[in-house]
Amino acid sequence: MLIDVHTHIWLSAIENNKKELVQACRQFGIDRIYVSGLNALIPDENEVQVLNGEVYKFMQEQPQLIRGMCMVNPRHANALDVLKNGIENYGMSGMKLWMSTFCDDPLVFPLVEQCIAYDVPILIHAFHKSVGQLPYETLGTHVASLACRYPQARIIMAHLGGNCYNGIKPIRDCANVWVDFSGSIFRRDDLDYSLEMIGPERLLLGSDMNGSFLVCYGQVLEAALTDAQRDLILYKNALKLFERKQQA
Repeated sequence: MLIDVHTHIWLSAIENNKKELVQACRQFGIDRIYVSGLNALIPDENEVQVLNGEVYKFMQEQPQLIRGMCMVNPRHANALDVLKNGIENYGMSGMKLWMSTFCDDPLVFPLVEQCIAYDVPILIHAFHKSVGQLPYETLGTHVASLACRYPQARIIMAHLGGNCYNGIKPIRDCANVWVDFSGSIFRRDDLDYSLEMIGPERLLLGSDMNGSFLVCYGQVLEAALTDAQRDLILYKNALKLFERKQQA
């Protein structure tokens, strides 16, 4: 079984993206993908509504394959309503935070508290860059700060934090933070380092498709893992993480 916890459709190419994702799933035998909609770094209320609506349509078109992540801009006055609509009405599986603000900004706290009440995970874009760091681009230190404030929250730090040597250390002792290795073409050493630091129980397969699924999948196949450890990363951790223990 294969579960990809981190994929996207982009506003400028929604139908093409949907076709590409479905084709990749069929080609590589991916059983389930978690999808969020993206466009502007700081989207307005209308854009958030359109993107979440398009993800919901995708969920309806491919109900066995597609799970939705509700994209929220914490700066909006209606952010809680957006989250509630995504989880309660659209049946989405969690919340996606991108680059509207740092993930440990107080604006995010009510949303995290609602996710805890819903018992759903939070996928957070986190990316450390040597150059070109964006103004509100979350780092591993921000993720650790949020995780310590809300130990009940289930958090996914995306992209190994952008630089595993910068992102993994802050969250090493945060048992409520999982990590995906989607995005840029990481070296195999990055995955090895992450395995050494936090173990296979907190690593998730994510591709950032429409990028290359095989880049991320191949790293798992090449890593020095037992079959049981490999299964944790490829699907078992995701099944456990996204399993809702209670209904809000």
